[in-house]
Amino acid sequence: MRLSACHNFHDFRELARRRLPGPIFNYIDGGADDEVTYRRNTASFERCDLVPGVLRGVASVDLSVTVMGQKLAVPFYCSPTALQRLFHHQGERAVAAAAAKYETMFGVSSLGTVGLEELRAAHSTPQMYQFYFHRDRGLNRAMLQRARDAGVEVMMLTVDSITGGNRERDLRTGFSIPFRLTLGGMLQFALKPMWGLNYVTHERFSLPQLDKHVDMGGDTMSIGRYFTEMLDPSMNWSDVAEMVRDWNGQFCLKGVMSVEDAKRAAEIGCTGVVLSNHGGRQLDGSRSAFDQLAEIVDAVGDRLDVMMDGGIQRGTHVLKALSLGAKAVGIGRYYLFPLAAAGQPGVERALGHLRTEIERGMKLMGCGSIGQLSRDNLRFR
Repeated sequence: MRLSACHNFHDFRELARRRLPGPIFNYIDGGADDEVTYRRNTASFERCDLVPGVLRGVASVDLSVTVMGQKLAVPFYCSPTALQRLFHHQGERAVAAAAAKYETMFGVSSLGTVGLEELRAAHSTPQMYQFYFHRDRGLNRAMLQRARDAGVEVMMLTVDSITGGNRERDLRTGFSIPFRLTLGGMLQFALKPMWGLNYVTHERFSLPQLDKHVDMGGDTMSIGRYFTEMLDPSMNWSDVAEMVRDWNGQFCLKGVMSVEDAKRAAEIGCTGVVLSNHGGRQLDGSRSAFDQLAEIVDAVGDRLDVMMDGGIQRGTHVLKALSLGAKAVGIGRYYLFPLAAAGQPGVERALGHLRTEIERGMKLMGCGSIGQLSRDNLRFR
């Protein structure tokens, strides 16, 4: 299967499955526990029908949106995700370049594998920085300052990951950073020698945002221990309010799922929230972001920008979220599989497909701009 044969999310996923060792593919593909929420994220869109309008004179379509003070040419952005150079040696460089081509925002994770300063210098498109709240308050302040010095426009605090989810696919293969593979996991790496050759012939894998705190080259720290030892489960609203004041700019919380929490976010000065269950990788059995979207938009949509992620596999999914009031949607696996399959060309092809699907869907809906989408376009079964 070649990149030219990939026309949708499922094609990219299959190509990535063929090219990645099993433990790494399953790290991207898997969710927590029984993966109920992981499946629910996409299934929730299927319970919602689009009701198109006709004869609206849609000669052209404007897909641009403004979210968190940033003008985007398309109504989706590349969510920050961890460990990207483990999937392909280009990692975040490929994603940032593809996002720049389509004039949209991209995110860099605290567990990212390319320095945020490098990416900020290379591309003028908006950049968000996603970080976790640490026990070491000095480290939190230093991370904010580093992002500020680099020129990052949007700060994103992940609030649903004070401990790691129970990802049983990883337990079965022994996937971890550093690697602690089971015999079965090692066999799967042996079956994909090209990945190993690619891995060892490029720059050393590292986590530059945390290089002084997490040593991926030895036994001093692992990703699992990072979550259990360095992150602070006692994080509360007062802690976040202080960070919002310190940042004094566009600040969003990722992982908000309740109306009450969205209201608190608005009260402490956040400018946005991302409804998210971490792609079904944290609390299994939790509700999908799409199913929570309408009531949170109704509660706080006039005070902050409401975004969502989770389960986006089609342009029509994006249209449904926008029709409910989301200002933009984040994509994760949608670009990670293409990244793993083909690097920057893969990500560019995937983003291009998504833009084309949204534009086609807008025309078929009879809407010439994102602002014309509304709940009148939807019916729930």
